[in-house]
Amino acid sequence: MTDHSAPARPELDRFRDRIAALLQDPATPHGLARTLRAVAKELDLAQHHEEGRKEWPGGRIDAIPAQVQIGGGTHRIDGFFNIDAVPPADLLWDVREGIPLRDSTVRFLFSEHFLEHIDYPRSAKWYAREAHRVLAPGGRLVTGVPDAAHVLTQYPAPPERTAGMIERWYANRSCREDINTFLDLVNYVFRDQDDDPTYNPHYWAYDFEKLVQLFTEAGFARVEPWDFDPRIANPKREWASVYVVATKLSG
Repeated sequence: MTDHSAPARPELDRFRDRIAALLQDPATPHGLARTLRAVAKELDLAQHHEEGRKEWPGGRIDAIPAQVQIGGGTHRIDGFFNIDAVPPADLLWDVREGIPLRDSTVRFLFSEHFLEHIDYPRSAKWYAREAHRVLAPGGRLVTGVPDAAHVLTQYPAPPERTAGMIERWYANRSCREDINTFLDLVNYVFRDQDDDPTYNPHYWAYDFEKLVQLFTEAGFARVEPWDFDPRIANPKREWASVYVVATKLSG
């Protein structure tokens, strides 16, 4: 798969301005506005990716980091090279277009609450194959995602458990008043707070079995549960998440 050239920035800027005008127009229907907000987000990602691609048009950077974080957002890990589609990042790059690192060079690759935000199967499977490519023999990929099994195995749940889980997940969310039942929690795992400027939707849900299948198919020799390490992972993510470590076959 190759990195396709993005439209020139002036074209993106004009397109973005037109979308902004339509979103400000009260006559724009809700359904169209929803789609336009999603397009506006993708335009921002395309602009960031274009910046990285212009610096590294061959799709590979010169740096050879041993430890890499993918999609870390504001949760940065000391000693890790962070690749993300949005700032802040050591490299702005949309990894749906590939991981811009050289073959068999990375010892440890980490991501959490990233995989569910890219489409499956195309982008998720491409990311898994790219992760396998850039890892050195014996290298490890640690991935954490919301655990679909955490809510599905408890459905239907008693009201007191539902109330406690809702407060734990949604206490600070702007949609809190609309989250009332356990099925709303199931929808959280599969959608998150969709059509919102702050949160990005979930495109696929995962459990341990699905992660094993995904990374085994990509060529990893072993996929096992990962013992949560708060020195690396965000402690706020441990609850209701599932983490695996996928190991590339040694040479």
